[in-house]
Amino acid sequence: MNFISGHFPLDLVVLGLVAVFLVLRLRSILGRRVGAEPAVRPMAPQPQAQPVVEKAAEPPPPAITYDIPAPDTRVGGVLAQIASLQPGFTPQEFARGTETAFRQIVGAYAAGDLNVLRERLTAATFGAFEAAIQSRQQAGEVLRSEIRDITDIAIIGAEVDETEGPNPIARIEVRIVSDQVSLTVDGNGQPVAGVDAVTEFSDLWTFERILGVSAPGAGWRLGASRSA
Repeated sequence: MNFISGHFPLDLVVLGLVAVFLVLRLRSILGRRVGAEPAVRPMAPQPQAQPVVEKAAEPPPPAITYDIPAPDTRVGGVLAQIASLQPGFTPQEFARGTETAFRQIVGAYAAGDLNVLRERLTAATFGAFEAAIQSRQQAGEVLRSEIRDITDIAIIGAEVDETEGPNPIARIEVRIVSDQVSLTVDGNGQPVAGVDAVTEFSDLWTFERILGVSAPGAGWRLGASRSA
């Protein structure tokens, strides 16, 4: 450019003003916050750990006491005779099997399950149980029975009867002490017999079987029952 001619450079002045305007405009734009600022959210309080409440363990059922007569007693001698005539018999295993039989028979009688009773009872005893169940059902009564615990099983009597056939018949009497809820109610739910509370029962059950026979159904069956 030539200033000698005396002309004032207006174009340079205009360009300079434009440049200053653009710089100020950019500063005003860049200096602003773009968009809405997100609101500061308060931190949610952390949930406090709840203390773990451990439930008290239910006490285990009392161990069953098995009372087996000593070999030098009269009953112990009969049990030894039964063992000599029936392979696999031991008084200890018989006593443990009595617990299972007791639970099954008591439950089947309350439920009116004749099939289980027919397998577990002698013919004469089954007839008596069946008649009692039919009488209860005809009266519209329901037996509520629950065995809570069996506390004691004691062998108190034994005999071998050799007069009724080619094979001797063994009979073993057992005292069974148990805690049960046994209540009979009528059609309206009113109590007829028993109580709706845990009660101690003491029963005398006599089991019998034909010795020396291992055919199906030839095991020990309940032949008689009464209260001690």
